[in-house]
Amino acid sequence: MSSEPIKTNYPALYTLITVFFFWGFIAAGNSIFIPFCKHYFSLDQFQSQLIDFAFYTAYYIGALVLFALGDMSGKDIIGKWGYKKSIVYGLLFSALGAGAMIIAVEANVYAGMLVGLFIVALGFSLQQTAANPFAILLGDPKTGASRVNLGGGINSFGTTIGPIVVALALFGTAASVSDEQIKSLELNKVVILYVGVGLLFLAAAALFYFSKKVPSGIANEPMENANKALQTLVVMTILLAACFVPIFKSYQTDIATLSAQEASDLESYRMRFLVMALLVVLGGVLYSYLAAQKKSEGWGAMQYPQLVLGMLAIFTYVGVEVAIGSNLGELLKLPEFGSLQSSDIGPYVSMYWGSLMIGRWAGAISVFNLKGTDKTMALIIVPLIAFGVILAVNVLSGKDMAPLYYYVFCVFIQIGAFFLSKDKPARTLMIFGSFGILAMIIGLMTSGTVAIYAFLAGGLACSIMWPAIFSLSIIGLGKYTSQGSAFLIMMILGGGIIPPIQGKLSDIIGIHQSYIIAVVCFGYLTLFAFLVKGILKKQNIDVDAIEVEGSH
Repeated sequence: MSSEPIKTNYPALYTLITVFFFWGFIAAGNSIFIPFCKHYFSLDQFQSQLIDFAFYTAYYIGALVLFALGDMSGKDIIGKWGYKKSIVYGLLFSALGAGAMIIAVEANVYAGMLVGLFIVALGFSLQQTAANPFAILLGDPKTGASRVNLGGGINSFGTTIGPIVVALALFGTAASVSDEQIKSLELNKVVILYVGVGLLFLAAAALFYFSKKVPSGIANEPMENANKALQTLVVMTILLAACFVPIFKSYQTDIATLSAQEASDLESYRMRFLVMALLVVLGGVLYSYLAAQKKSEGWGAMQYPQLVLGMLAIFTYVGVEVAIGSNLGELLKLPEFGSLQSSDIGPYVSMYWGSLMIGRWAGAISVFNLKGTDKTMALIIVPLIAFGVILAVNVLSGKDMAPLYYYVFCVFIQIGAFFLSKDKPARTLMIFGSFGILAMIIGLMTSGTVAIYAFLAGGLACSIMWPAIFSLSIIGLGKYTSQGSAFLIMMILGGGIIPPIQGKLSDIIGIHQSYIIAVVCFGYLTLFAFLVKGILKKQNIDVDAIEVEGSH
């Protein structure tokens, strides 16, 4: 047997990570669209959060359809098509969504924009399901997580650029546009933006399709039976639809036209159904696990407690990551946070999403096989370089970044957390989860610059959680690993449920106090790290002995 290391297919890898950029660019750009649409279409905070609902629910629907097709055919659909062709299909679907977005903007219809974003994200769901295992396939499996993290670093660069470009598209180069002036803005630049995005999707699809250096990535492996899991997910989906239909029926109601009592009743009505949707997800996943413990046949990967708890962790992680950023614009309008206009929040949103880039760039260091002092220096220097890049791209776009210079002290705290975590996934999640809890509590108990920095630091806390949660959730799954990964992708749904819950809560108790949601989410993520360590120990897996590269 040859002992030669497997060489990484760098041309294919560099082609692949272009799609990671798109995911971040569009997702973070939504954080600017939300406050813009709130004022342009005269929405309340909950109605504006439907942008996140449409975007992240598409991930769940897309992953569920792929899983259902695979379960019925007995073959992994993505593997059957090939990773290369699947990504091409996903890019073409996203291009179709960009076209729908253009039509909706031209027609000046908010609901149409939600449909366009939903279609774009359906394409992303297909791309993401294929891209992560494809990155691992393009070299030595031992360094696969580092290649995924490199993609994550590029994704985060997209999240840094996205808010800047979208803000320029919406507000132009004006120093400031008041929220009252937003109603009179023309949307032609948004059309130009999505024409550009659509063309980039098509160009990337062509690049993939015609590149001879990108392998097809066909994997005709049988899919493990999980018909009971599928049935439960379908029932969950029907129940979620039953929760969301009443919410959407009330979506066009303008609260400003209602009496105080009518507005209060509407807020309670919406909140009730949102909480019911949350309970459907929690109840459905936990029911699946309990039923699988009695009889594992037909439940597939859901018979493993680390996966079930991991599904809820991914749901919570994506939810809190999106909720912090999406509600940030409204928070910054409060007098105690600077009374900023929607056109002024771009640098702060860019710094929040850029905070994820800081951690992910550090996590990608392992792909370059640095050792000892070189790795130590890189773990210090790379986050600071990433911070400098965020400042630079904003300054080049004409933004004043002086209020955010001292945020570098939060970056130093994160660097300290890197060294404490020692590349151990459970330890990493405990430390960064605790960091998130502390940051959110400080944000809730203070105001002004200290609170802004604290809430922005939520991005630093989230930055390395995805690979840590993913690793802990699929350790020990064996032949069910691929299926478990598909279940985890479905739980990106959290980004469609938790932000609207915070948005609705903010309509009731205020935007500042609504960040208590983030404390609860980080609390569960810290608890997950503690619980899964014990669960894996019972399975004779010492998680501290397993170094998961890229867990930073």
